[in-house]
Order: sequence, then structure tokens, then C-alpha cells
Amino acid sequence: MIAKTSMAMTLLLMAALAFSTPPLFAAGRRQRAEATRLVLATTTSTENSGLLAELLPPFEARHNAVVDVIAVGTGQALQIGRSGDADVLMVHAPQLERAFVADGYGVERVHFMYNDFVVLGPAEDPAGVGGAAEVSEAFARIATARAEFISRGDNSGTHVKEREIWDLAGADTAGAWYREVGQGMGAVITLATERQAYTLADRGTYLSYTGDVEIGVLFEGDALLFNPYGIIAVNPQRHPHVRLELAQALIRHVTSSQGQALIAGYRVRGQQLFFPDGD
Repeated sequence: MIAKTSMAMTLLLMAALAFSTPPLFAAGRRQRAEATRLVLATTTSTENSGLLAELLPPFEARHNAVVDVIAVGTGQALQIGRSGDADVLMVHAPQLERAFVADGYGVERVHFMYNDFVVLGPAEDPAGVGGAAEVSEAFARIATARAEFISRGDNSGTHVKEREIWDLAGADTAGAWYREVGQGMGAVITLATERQAYTLADRGTYLSYTGDVEIGVLFEGDALLFNPYGIIAVNPQRHPHVRLELAQALIRHVTSSQGQALIAGYRVRGQQLFFPDGD
């Protein structure tokens, strides 16, 4: 009898709590449930660097939206856009981006920020990368020394740039020293550290890992290493279900004075990771 009475009182208490939910809390739950969802396919560099955690919340609050982020390589992000599984793309391979728009899958490519690529490697620099005059020579030295190189191998913007440099270097990457791993930027930096190998990385992701890895920048500053980022709304003429208006609102946000200030102000250990450059 006591057990039954205790159970009944517990149920009554639960019911009372349910009906006494504070109005503001209930309104917050309704607002979250009713928020419009926007799917953003982007690169692992913007996600791994922590930039999106600074850039997206003001937009979500202003538009009562929730941005669902799919962080992959640029090539895969563009494919997600082609299949209509994202509303907007944030990527960094201009040639692939222009082709995406020219083929009718994107409305317009809008340039909004940049950073650069850097060649990372162990402090002892067995291939002598630090003494190269240009990045293609740095890569040629790695190939000649057959020093281990970790490639993303995922058709990301970083991988596309890497292959461009290998082509300019005239280097043959066949061999066990060259490893394509099909991983994101953060995972590749971690693996290169573990293997004390060379790799190509965007500076933003590298800086976000500084202090946690034991490889450093051995070559930088070549004009070929410039790394621009674009944002593209998926074309509703291809996929009528995409949220074009909200996608365009996100584009306005990242190119606005507020968005550009957030990009400029985002720092890790006092270092700026990205530079605003809205059109």
C-alpha cells in the first residue's frame, strides 16, 4: 500500500512539474522547435579552426535559424550541393566553385575571406624544404628525398592545391613515401605529427592546433599558396526545396560589417586565422 501511494504521489508531482513549466522556458522550447534549419556544407578547415562557432550564432539568433553544418572536403561539399542535400556551400577551391556555378548548380560565388597554405614538417627538415626558393621546389625536394608526405587525398581545396603544386614540381608521387589518407585537415595534421612527416595545410587549421602538434611551418609566403574562400547558394532551379532566401541571408551576414569583423577578430593564441575580404 505504501509503495502504491508513493508511486501515485510521484506521478502527481511529475504532472504538476509539467504543467508548471515557466512560460519563458516553454516559449524558448517552442522557438527552438520552430526555428528554420539551414544546411551548410563546408570544409573541415572552417570547422576544425573553430571559426564557425564564432561566425554562425549571431546569424542564427537574428533569423531564428539553426545551421546544420556538414564539414567535409570541398569536392564532397560541392557534390552535396549538386545532389541538393545542402542549401549553401562555404568552400575554398575557386576553379571547382566557378565550374559548380557555371553548370547551374550554384546561384553565384561570393568571395568573403582568405588565408594561406603552409608546408608543415618536422623541425629537422630532412628534405631541406626550408631552403627552397618557391613552393614547387619545396615539393620537389620532398619527392627527391622520398621523405614521408601525408596527403588529404579527398579532393578538398587543400588536396586540389597540393596536386597543383606537385604538377608544377614535375614530381612523381608513386611510392610508399606518399600517403593519401582521405581525412580532414585536423586529422592529417595530427597524423603528420605522429609520423614526423610533411604535409600541406591551411594556416587557420594549423594555428588552431599549435601547441598540440610537433611539426611546424617550414615553407610559406609563395603567391601560389594564397587560399580564398567562397560562399555559394545552391540554385533552386535545380533543387526547388532549397532555402534560397535564408542562404542568401547567410551570405549577406558573412559579407556584412559584422560578419567581416567576426572573421577579423577570430584568433587562437593571439593569432589571426582568417582575413576578411568581402566583395
